[in-house]
Amino acid sequence: SYGLSGQYTHEFDGDEQFYVDLGRKETVWWLPVLSQFSFDPQFALTNLAVAKDNLNCLIECS
Repeated sequence: SYGLSGQYTHEFDGDEQFYVDLGRKETVWWLPVLSQFSFDPQFALTNLAVAKDNLNCLIECS
């Protein structure tokens, strides 16, 4: 289960490259070689907040 916050993952060609642990607010890389790159988990948290707000607006308007 992903909890109430859902999940944030990044995939390429159907393979998951990384996900953001929303509880710990950190990026988890599947392949160690990819960890040389950076991804700010705050970006994922911001996107989820915007998506949730947009969904609430759509629900209220319909």
